[in-house]
Amino acid sequence: MDQPRRSSLPWIAAFIGLALFGAFIGWAFYASESLGGGWESLRPILPAVIIGMIAVGGLTGVLMWLAFYSSRNGYDEPFEFDDDANP
Repeated sequence: MDQPRRSSLPWIAAFIGLALFGAFIGWAFYASESLGGGWESLRPILPAVIIGMIAVGGLTGVLMWLAFYSSRNGYDEPFEFDDDANP
């Protein structure tokens, strides 16, 4: 029996939506240069932003390592009660 053909319309719509969103982000990035003090006004908070990005990246890496560590060492297995040992 033939499988029903899946429509590619959702994939095309998602691609177009992501492309439009990416174009908007690019426009906002370049347009923000002329708002307020431009990029020079970000200089005082730039160290905090960089430290925050490094901290988030480090925390993400540690949490991913913990998830894989617990999976590899069997900590994620369900606990089984041994009912035969205690009659």
